[in-house]
Amino acid sequence: MKVKKILRTLIILTMLTFNFGCDQISKSIVRQRIDYNEKINLIMDYLILTKVENTGAFLSIGHSLPQPLRMLLLTILPIIVLCIALFYLLIKRSLSNLTILGICFVVGGGFGNIYDRLVYGSVTDFLQMNFVIVQTGIFNMADVSIMAGMFMILLEAYLKQTKFNYETVDKISEA
Repeated sequence: MKVKKILRTLIILTMLTFNFGCDQISKSIVRQRIDYNEKINLIMDYLILTKVENTGAFLSIGHSLPQPLRMLLLTILPIIVLCIALFYLLIKRSLSNLTILGICFVVGGGFGNIYDRLVYGSVTDFLQMNFVIVQTGIFNMADVSIMAGMFMILLEAYLKQTKFNYETVDKISEA
């Protein structure tokens, strides 16, 4: 039992490290090789590399807040929430694999952006997608990780609810 607990913890920490590492490696490459506001089309005009520094959060929300408030809302509170999520992930044994993976993505990506804020004072964003009718803001791999993780968590919640509903209908129909 103890070996299983240690193995589970090692797998979780490996997923977090891999997630954080991919984000930081991609940002490091962009910082070294792409100039600010330079546009590089990767897939025609659909996927574009453009390096910007974001002092705010998602879509630069909060960039104009006073520095102490921005530090509280965009650094300190997220660190607290991410630590609580990590603690929950490590102690809660009944989580599904999809939920574990989702939380690892959210926490790994979150720590990637927090690291940037603490070390560089801003977050390096560099990816932009153009869907002809709609164009995204500029984002990074940590943002992709956070969104993918939230999708996994919500998908698992939906699947659990759907399974619960089917089991309830089956029990009612058997009665």
